[in-house]
Amino acid sequence: MKQYDYLVVGAGLYGAVFAQQATAAGKKVLVIDRRDHVAGNIYTKEMEGIQVHVYGAHIFHTNNHRVWNYVSRFATFNRFTNSPVANYRGELYSLPFNMYTFNKMWGVVTPDEAAAKIEEQRREAGITEPRNLEEQAISLVGTDIYEKLIKGYTEKQWGRPCNQLPAFIIKRLPVRFTFDNNYFNALYQGIPMGGYTKLVENMLSGIEVRLGVDYLKEKEALNALAEKVVYTGAIDAYFDYTLGALEYRSVRFETEVLDIPNFQGNAAVNYTDRETPWTRIIEHKWFEFGDQPKTVISREYSSEWNVGDEPYYPVNDEKNGALFARYRALAEKEAGVIFGGRLGEYKYYDMDAVIEAALVLCEKELGGIR
Repeated sequence: MKQYDYLVVGAGLYGAVFAQQATAAGKKVLVIDRRDHVAGNIYTKEMEGIQVHVYGAHIFHTNNHRVWNYVSRFATFNRFTNSPVANYRGELYSLPFNMYTFNKMWGVVTPDEAAAKIEEQRREAGITEPRNLEEQAISLVGTDIYEKLIKGYTEKQWGRPCNQLPAFIIKRLPVRFTFDNNYFNALYQGIPMGGYTKLVENMLSGIEVRLGVDYLKEKEALNALAEKVVYTGAIDAYFDYTLGALEYRSVRFETEVLDIPNFQGNAAVNYTDRETPWTRIIEHKWFEFGDQPKTVISREYSSEWNVGDEPYYPVNDEKNGALFARYRALAEKEAGVIFGGRLGEYKYYDMDAVIEAALVLCEKELGGIR
């Protein structure tokens, strides 16, 4: 008999949901994480009374009733609405693209005028078969919006010129001919009061958690502890990159405390010109309508990823898709190991989709949701 029914590798959302559900089903679970904290990339840390999103901004949003009902068991969510602002060389524009954006861009007042302006620019561009991201974006929203609000930001994000990026990266762009600047079309939206770390801690209440444990360095000994492993780390790292490394984009953060109550007046401001080195600035207090005397900001810099860096965004192009398929074939042969989550499935997941995927696993593995 082994000590545990399940060893869960990774204390992020996917691992925490499965561990909570397995424990509720009467299973004995051990959760480990190589970091010194739970919550993975949604980890929040209190600074000056402000919950700081250490690994980048996370806004919970979903239309999934089951996910909302589940996550609401562990936190109360505020009414935060994501309404980012774009800063293009000192000009401020509302995001996503809506009537406030079009009025500032062209002085138009009615939806018909805005639609006509976009259509005019699309016709002038004369693109029928977009060959790259640049042509795809112009064919969707015209040249002005592309030049000011898409081009520079995207090139910083991906580290390549837009005309060298594949068109499929932008399948569609949100264009609203209303004065609605809510970024998400979601029935439920908000930030857990007290931070995401508290949310995950509540999920893991009563469950044994060991931090600072590197599974890949102690795999054999750790596997011997449990009947099954739920692995949420990078799938290529699990196999020691034997087929090559999957590609990611990474992000670097510069966080500082400012001795002023308000730096930019909004939680997120995107810098869409190419010259500004950071992609956006997050002012964390506005996620929770803070009234603290100080403020905390984080500048985000997109960067190339190398083995050992924190992986953020999978590069889901044809080459990496083919490589992942080969790793997935290896994973399916690993007896007693379940691969899941953003890194285990090499897939960009919103938080609600992570929770839904974990609940689907619980139904399959545990016979239902509790």
